[in-house]
Amino acid sequence: MLYYIPPTLFYTAELCYNSSMNFWDKLPHPFTVLAPMEGVTDIVFRHIIETAGRPNVFFTEFTNVSSYASEKGRQNALERLDIFENEHPIVAQIWGKEPEHFKKTATALEGLGFDGLDINMGCPDKHVNKAGGGAAMINTPELAIDCIKSAKENTSLPVSVKTRLGYSKISEYENWLTLLLQQDLAALTVHLRTKKEMSKVPAHFELIDSIIALRDKIAPQTKLIINGDIENLEQITDLHAAHPGVDGFMIGRGVFKNPFCFKPQDSKSTPSEQTSHIPSQKELLRLLALHLNLFDARRAELENRGSKYSYEPLKHFYKIYVNNFDGAKELRIKLMDCKTTDEARKIIAPLIK
Repeated sequence: MLYYIPPTLFYTAELCYNSSMNFWDKLPHPFTVLAPMEGVTDIVFRHIIETAGRPNVFFTEFTNVSSYASEKGRQNALERLDIFENEHPIVAQIWGKEPEHFKKTATALEGLGFDGLDINMGCPDKHVNKAGGGAAMINTPELAIDCIKSAKENTSLPVSVKTRLGYSKISEYENWLTLLLQQDLAALTVHLRTKKEMSKVPAHFELIDSIIALRDKIAPQTKLIINGDIENLEQITDLHAAHPGVDGFMIGRGVFKNPFCFKPQDSKSTPSEQTSHIPSQKELLRLLALHLNLFDARRAELENRGSKYSYEPLKHFYKIYVNNFDGAKELRIKLMDCKTTDEARKIIAPLIK
């Protein structure tokens, strides 16, 4: 085994330590965040990123408050909210449209080990939007306010929101962000696209200064985080130099290009000189070996709870570790044909000795 896996790696959330202080005020300027990504940033992949080079803040996948509020869906919700002790500060991201469900979930999260609570009001997924959550909240502003208030009134954790510029038009951002900033949020993450744009157009970096000005006018105490097309530390360095009013930068799909994107190439470099570490083929494959080990540990733990951790979704991660080197395509094809982690290990073992 290339990496030691502590027997207590995976924690039921109730056992984790929780701090009631507003951790957002203790972060460096600027700080980095791993974006919440459905089907990606579960406890296993967050541990991978923590090993490769951690951000300042972790977010979970998002959890449906209606699932937590129902007896039938609570086990699945709690599994999504599992965390491990080395990933603090960590923020639980939740979504939904029922203020009463936000109340129940917010109350529970305070005792589950989290450092903050974030409400997703930007996910463009059609199923989430059809259910009235995610970006659909942009079209129901009064309900959005009720959900925020319900969460804030039922937890001492700092409450934040992640959203987009608007639902259909870029011009919606001023009214929508103004409304959110008026809610005295601990932090506001803005993905620089509309729901309609998905990720089909470049992020609207030209709006950053206008958004900073809006924040400074309405809620200067709210931390502003920018998301969208941000992939590495050198880009963050350049963006912060151009827009020093931004407090934090969130990387999402950039981790698929380089899971070491949060790790400085030179640990002695100053914040204004940082560039992301470029891993070798062996480093990437060793990280894959760790992912396989963690996958097996997580699967065993969930099976003990009566749940499943399917192997097939694991294949989506292979492209992260097997790319940009000679023979990568052929190696990926072999891995995609595997049906077990043991088969995958046998394929990469000769390459990481």
